[in-house]
Amino acid sequence: MEVYNQLAKYPIFTIAEVERLAGNTKTAYSQLDRLMKNGLVKKIRKNIYSAINPVTGQIVATRYQIACAITDTAYISHHSAFEYYGLANQVFYDVYVSSETRFNSFEYDNITYKFVASRMGEGVVKAKNTTGVRITDLERTVIDSIRDYNKIGGFEELLHCLEGVHFLDEAKIVRYLEVYNTQGLYQKVGYLLEHYQKEMQLSNAFSDFCKGKIGKSKRYLLNDSNERSIYNSEWELMVPEGLFKIAEQGGDILA
Repeated sequence: MEVYNQLAKYPIFTIAEVERLAGNTKTAYSQLDRLMKNGLVKKIRKNIYSAINPVTGQIVATRYQIACAITDTAYISHHSAFEYYGLANQVFYDVYVSSETRFNSFEYDNITYKFVASRMGEGVVKAKNTTGVRITDLERTVIDSIRDYNKIGGFEELLHCLEGVHFLDEAKIVRYLEVYNTQGLYQKVGYLLEHYQKEMQLSNAFSDFCKGKIGKSKRYLLNDSNERSIYNSEWELMVPEGLFKIAEQGGDILA
C-alpha cells in the first residue's frame, strides 16, 4: 500500500515514477501489475496511469490532466479551454488537445481525446490551482476558436462562448493575430469582436488595427452556411443575415 499511497499523490504517472519508488524496472512493472489487478490503478493509455480513489471508485485524474499527459507538449485548447474556464454553453464528450507531437485520437471512459496541431507556442499557461494542466489563455482560446470553429463545436456554440467573455487583453489578441498573420482571420476576429466590443472592453483602436490588415479580399464569414448572406463592406465579409439574432434565439446558423 505504501507504493499506492505515493502514486496516489500524482493525478497521472508513468512507469518512471514507479521505478523511482521500486528501485528497478522489473520490480516496478511487478508492483504496477499487482496494483492494477487489485483495482487500485488503471491504465489510461500506453505509459499513462492514474490511481483509483477507493471512496468513489473513479480515477484521480481529470479529463484535462489526462489530456496534458498525452505528449510532452500537449495542452488544452479551443472549446475544451472554454469549458475549463466555465464559458462553454455545452459540455462535450470530446477534449481538444493541441500538441506539437501528433498522436492518434483515442477514447477513454466515454471521452474522446482529439489531436489538434499546435500552430504556435505562445499563449499557453499553467492552469491555476490544478496540477498538470496546461491550457491556452483566454485570448488565445478566442483566436483559435474563431480560426477553427468548424472543428471544435460549430459557430453557434462559438458565439455562446464569446457572449460569456467580459474582458480580453488587446495586446495579447494583437500578438496572436500577428503570429498567425492571416488576412481572413483579421477579418473574422475583427468583425466578431467588434460586436462584443463593449462587453470585452476592447477599444476602437483594436477594430481599426484589424481593418488595416484585411486587404481587399472579400470572404465569407461562414463557408458552410445555407443562410442568406449579406455583404458587410466595412469588413469585406459576406455574413449570414441576422447572424447574432439567430444565435441569441438558439437557431441553427448552418441550417
